[in-house]
Amino acid sequence: MAIQSGPMRDPDDDDEPDAPVVAEINVTPLVDVMLVLLIIFMVTAPLMMAGVPLHLPQSNAARQTLVPKPIVLSLDAEGHVFLGDTPIPDAALPDRLRALAREADQQTVYVRADQALPYGTVMRVLGEMTSAGLTRLSLVSVQQPPARPDTAK
Repeated sequence: MAIQSGPMRDPDDDDEPDAPVVAEINVTPLVDVMLVLLIIFMVTAPLMMAGVPLHLPQSNAARQTLVPKPIVLSLDAEGHVFLGDTPIPDAALPDRLRALAREADQQTVYVRADQALPYGTVMRVLGEMTSAGLTRLSLVSVQQPPARPDTAK
């Protein structure tokens, strides 16, 4: 058995006994196929989004609004709690919040609190809300005006 060094050759190839074997991958056909696929997807993607072309009938029915009315819970400077414009006594707050959690399935509750209100009072109400099952809370504030450059000379 003999070991041969140098370029490998096909033993059946007698035309060119010393021709080297090409060991490179030709990427040109791969690029051609990828570009064709890209063009096909670019043409068909908008067609898939559009759906079936239809001429829908006209109707006098009122539009259905899918956006629910926002739930706003407010706390005034004295610590009174309001749901919308309706005042809620402190004793009835936990029961009313549990009922609200059942009614407002995963709806965000917007919490507005007066800036003069102590932090502990706001946290007490937020704690009552989370224990009642209201977990999607958003605190509302007024945007601070942009800082003006100092114009003093």
